[in-house]
Amino acid sequence: MKPQLKPQNPNFSSGPCSKRPGYDLTRLNTSTLGRSHRSSLGKAVLAESIEKTKAILGIPEDYRVGIVPASDTGAMEMVMWSMLGARPIDVFHWESFGSGWLADITKQLKLEQVNSYLSDYGSLPDLTQANPQHDTIFTWNGTTSGVKVPNGDWISDDREGVTICDATSAVFAMPMPWEKLDVVTFSWQKVLGGEGAHGVIVLSPKAVERLESYTPPWPLPKIFRMTKGGKLIEGIFKGATINTPSMLCVVDYVDALDWVADIGGVGAAIDKSESNLAVLTNFVESRDWIHFLAKEPTQRSNTSVCLTLDASEQQVKAMIKLLDDEGVAFDIGAYRDAPAGLRIWAGATVESSDLEALLPWLDWAYAEVTQ
Repeated sequence: MKPQLKPQNPNFSSGPCSKRPGYDLTRLNTSTLGRSHRSSLGKAVLAESIEKTKAILGIPEDYRVGIVPASDTGAMEMVMWSMLGARPIDVFHWESFGSGWLADITKQLKLEQVNSYLSDYGSLPDLTQANPQHDTIFTWNGTTSGVKVPNGDWISDDREGVTICDATSAVFAMPMPWEKLDVVTFSWQKVLGGEGAHGVIVLSPKAVERLESYTPPWPLPKIFRMTKGGKLIEGIFKGATINTPSMLCVVDYVDALDWVADIGGVGAAIDKSESNLAVLTNFVESRDWIHFLAKEPTQRSNTSVCLTLDASEQQVKAMIKLLDDEGVAFDIGAYRDAPAGLRIWAGATVESSDLEALLPWLDWAYAEVTQ
């Protein structure tokens, strides 16, 4: 029978993701609007967001955190164009975004000492093939595949190269072994449900050393430059952004950071996301027509949960449309490059009660399109 109870919040998009519970746009501090981001007020709010990011995530004191343009993509491009070419590169990829970084490295930067370690959607490549003498690039959580790296044990503590991690749908939802990671990029429009267009870059002292000791052979656009005269532009990591940020987006981010602190910190946010995954796991394991795309349970994402169905691609599309038309689940179709299926966001801004209310609708919609 058609369910009656609907999720109070049907926003299960994998980016931009659902706003936090209790979010109220009118409660944001809008004193920065109409003010220069270079004003003392603007710089203070930008610095506040950086300081709170470091504190809540437990980022080491000697790491730098900066706000950069163009979301996680912009942050990754800045890093690749500024740092790569000094050493051979190992690229581990198992979904579209990781493969996109490989394409940029080989087709745009045209670097030749590149090792590609590829796995199909649903599994990880052999991460132990990482060479400590090489630079390493990987995504922590494959947003389009629902496959995550379970830990950082495979990264050498004695590495000579730098590790560059695209962690956009992992930070604030999965533990980050900062001592293993030299560059981490993310965007606050993922796990924190922030607004788009801005990225965050985290640099270890080792990454700073690379930036200050290596000059790439290609020209760098202004928007990518993190050094001047061979020295790191420290202002970027104190609130002096490279280009003009949206101060409304910044205060929205501060609001999300304060919410994480209020619920108990990053550990509580991780627990909330893992509890959401448990709700979906119980559902999948009790039905024979729906499956995790991720083959290994330890590699299943607890944010971008990707599911395949015993149904044709046309039936899957019809099911997604039914759920959208009923107003119970928006934007849950698999990414365009991924196998046909569902992708349900389970990050901390999603309530377990909404996922529980959604599940009977999945049963109903599947029956409607396959009977």
